[in-house]
Amino acid sequence: MRAYLAGPEVFLPNAREILDRKIALARSYGFTPVSPGDLVVPETETRRERGLAISAINEKLMSSADLIIANLTPFRGIAADVGTAFELGFMCARGCPAFAFSNCTENHFERVSGLYNGDVRLGPDGRHRGPDGMALENFDMADNLMLDGGIAARDGIIITRQVAANQLFLDLTAFEECLRIAAGKLLKQATSAECAAH
Repeated sequence: MRAYLAGPEVFLPNAREILDRKIALARSYGFTPVSPGDLVVPETETRRERGLAISAINEKLMSSADLIIANLTPFRGIAADVGTAFELGFMCARGCPAFAFSNCTENHFERVSGLYNGDVRLGPDGRHRGPDGMALENFDMADNLMLDGGIAARDGIIITRQVAANQLFLDLTAFEECLRIAAGKLLKQATSAECAAH
């Protein structure tokens, strides 16, 4: 099975090293890894054209994959990398199995509350609100309910683990646990289906 490995690791200064470690781990669990870092971007005249070319290549890579394993570790803020969120939605819309991990155990509500320095109150409508009046999601989920919900609807799982701040995008322990669970669920099913077909 081809596993699309989504995440913000492409922005790391040692991106190739981390992506190669993820690829090797995915192979060790029986998956054929598909990584956004694998793309070869054609020469373009403008930066916008280059961005559009990368987007098109990533969509082509996702369309070739059977499942997604997404890194939802909060990136540059309180939530998952927006590109990774798009990719997770894209794969869910295709009906593919979805799995994810995060190197942060604080849930979405806790992280957003921190954005308001804890100044969150229960409004008359029963919803938690910040001082700006905006409601907070409070569903004990790793990230926005659509990300958690999309994974749950496809019988996937989100593995969370707390790591040191300087290891947020380097520690692959939660990723490996995610691989192990995905392999146990999907590769066993694929083998059973092949046996049944013969």
